[in-house]
Amino acid sequence: MPPSQPLSPRPAFRLAAFLALMCFCALALPARGAPQYGFAGGSSVRVIGNDNGGRLKRRFAEIRALRSRGERVEIRGRYCLSACTLYLGAGNVCVDPDTRFGFHGPGYPSRPIRRERFEYWSQRMATYYPPGVQGWFLSRARYVTSGYLTLMGADLIRMGVSRCRDS
Repeated sequence: MPPSQPLSPRPAFRLAAFLALMCFCALALPARGAPQYGFAGGSSVRVIGNDNGGRLKRRFAEIRALRSRGERVEIRGRYCLSACTLYLGAGNVCVDPDTRFGFHGPGYPSRPIRRERFEYWSQRMATYYPPGVQGWFLSRARYVTSGYLTLMGADLIRMGVSRCRDS
């Protein structure tokens, strides 16, 4: 076929369908090491990994939304630090035994936190942890205000958190 002539409708449709299929496949396959979002058993799955944390109020709202949608949360990757650990309270959660979790207590980056605010935020954070982790957080991790007190996913599994399949 000469290059100046347009494709007939049938080959043009096939080409468009093929390109659409290739785009779909490329988008459906995540890049290696990227968080994966998809479906398992009919419910949505949110994969969390290599997360440095963030603002408490935003994370609280996100976790409430995950709970209300009934999304499964899988915490994988090399690390889950600070506010990321609050995902442990998202409901249907599992962890990879090799993921490192970094916990610390509440504080402000630029000034000391008042005692009553420390107590309020410690208690609020603790409500997002499973029972086996809550007591440990309140007795130990909340007092860490510089750096992290770390647990591996395997430690959390021994504390009652579910282990993710295929890990």
